[in-house]
Amino acid sequence: MSRPPALFDTKALTQRVSRSRADAMFLHRQMADELQERLIEVNRTFTSPAIVTRHPGFWSDQLASAKVVADDETLDLAPGAHDLILHAMSLHWANDPVGQLVQCRHALKPDGLLIATLFGGQTLQELRRCLAEAETEVTGGLSPRVAPMGEIRDLGGLLQRAGFALPVADSATLTASYDTAFHLMRDIRAMGEGNAMAQRLRHATQRAVFEKTSQVYDISFAQPDGRIPATFEIVTLTGWAPSADQPKAMRRGSAQQRLSDALGTFEMPLDSSSD
Repeated sequence: MSRPPALFDTKALTQRVSRSRADAMFLHRQMADELQERLIEVNRTFTSPAIVTRHPGFWSDQLASAKVVADDETLDLAPGAHDLILHAMSLHWANDPVGQLVQCRHALKPDGLLIATLFGGQTLQELRRCLAEAETEVTGGLSPRVAPMGEIRDLGGLLQRAGFALPVADSATLTASYDTAFHLMRDIRAMGEGNAMAQRLRHATQRAVFEKTSQVYDISFAQPDGRIPATFEIVTLTGWAPSADQPKAMRRGSAQQRLSDALGTFEMPLDSSSD
């Protein structure tokens, strides 16, 4: 079977990330703090962690003794070598996200933990709307500009497809504010999150498109202080490598007590005579 065409241009993405700046990594800092809190809640000592990321300069300082590897198509992780893997803020750029997660599962020891963070579907919703409206008005058409990002329900399903046990997906919405849409787009480039779509335009976009985008943004979303908001949805996926010691759901029909008894409530019988 032939492989589907790549959604992202990995060479362009590498170039974008190489130009990222440390002072624009505020979302990564936020997620690093969040991951530390989650690991404290797990209450387990991890002795062989690994981090998968496109930003090793930042993430290598976040977890002592962790092996840091790039999120290449083939991950540089040995089978069963790790008890913890953090896939940090890059899964939304994967041409094969399920394949990335499967490789992480294979690299985990039994009952090893995966935590993956990535941008979710509400990310930059304001900018996407304004760009689409502006480009349609100025050029009469649309081009691929912002990477499609999964909704939390679909992203949670990736864990099950990859064979993880006890899968959980949750999200948090962060809102940043900027003077103008130009400042926001500059920050996106500084994060290394600029357009790397395989089908993107290969020539410079008309300045008028961005000027119109800024105007539409101001009209639609400007706050009382004149600044504009930008939404970032961060989805966190948590799953465990299967192990015989993990709790399992009870077999259907094996319950020893009625739910109404456990809750101390009266169970209303169904009226079989009603339609």
